[in-house]
Amino acid sequence: MSRKKKEKEVVVEKAYHKKLIKRRKPNRSIIGDVALYVFLALVAFIMFFPIIFAVSNALKPLDELFRFPPKILAQNPTLDNFSDLFITMGKSWVTFSRYLFNTVFITAVGTAGHLIIASMAAFVLAKYEFPGGQAFFKLVTIAMMFTGYVTAIPNYLIINKLGWVDTYWAIIIPAFASPMGLFLMKQFMEGLPMSLIEAAKIDGASEWRVFRGIVMPNVKPAWMTLIIFSVQGLWNNKASTFIYSEAKKTLVFAMQQIQGGGIARTGQGAAVLVVLMAVPIAIFIFSESQILETMASSGLKD
Repeated sequence: MSRKKKEKEVVVEKAYHKKLIKRRKPNRSIIGDVALYVFLALVAFIMFFPIIFAVSNALKPLDELFRFPPKILAQNPTLDNFSDLFITMGKSWVTFSRYLFNTVFITAVGTAGHLIIASMAAFVLAKYEFPGGQAFFKLVTIAMMFTGYVTAIPNYLIINKLGWVDTYWAIIIPAFASPMGLFLMKQFMEGLPMSLIEAAKIDGASEWRVFRGIVMPNVKPAWMTLIIFSVQGLWNNKASTFIYSEAKKTLVFAMQQIQGGGIARTGQGAAVLVVLMAVPIAIFIFSESQILETMASSGLKD
């Protein structure tokens, strides 16, 4: 091929790309772009405002907390509310670290168990046919219609019969069986090509290796979302229905007792709100970036 012919092909290709880019350019004016960004900024501010207000209240001294009309931002920010909170927690005969350990243990074990059990069950339901499989999934779907208030009494009777009342397992075991996780994982796994699994089996991979090395990495958006919901639910669980011993109670329960201490503890109550929402928000922020990245890079289809 001659040099002139190559140069002509390059020119034609560049012209084609310019035409394609021009065709794909959105038909919006500068005013439309500005209006769109202003609208998105307004929506972001509305969604972020409760967090700003909660953090600001936690940094306000008592005289600003009772000021009317209230100010959104603290005029004289201080950490006294947080220091008073930890002083109050330090006076309890159960230490703050014990409450924190109880909550972290319940949240970590409950989330891990929920993820493993829901993922393994969803893999079987999504990729294999067996008698009763469809009926079982319909039962799971129906179970999602019932709130915790409806199932509270049956749950308590079962847990009491098993002897798990006033133990961590009264909160952890029911978390394993949450129908939301199973439903979410199954819906994602159904979109995974069966040919990919069959190819791995032809190469000699076992069921466990297929599940661990192929299925789970390709449904990362699903299990990251499951982790977010599970952590939020368990972290904010007071567990007061099943746990009676003070040494086994959760951080949320202890903090809410401080919030109920009257007007004198208004500042500490504001600090409690920030402490309780910090962990779920942090987990959501870190997990969200991974979810978006995975969803953008994954798109396996038959």
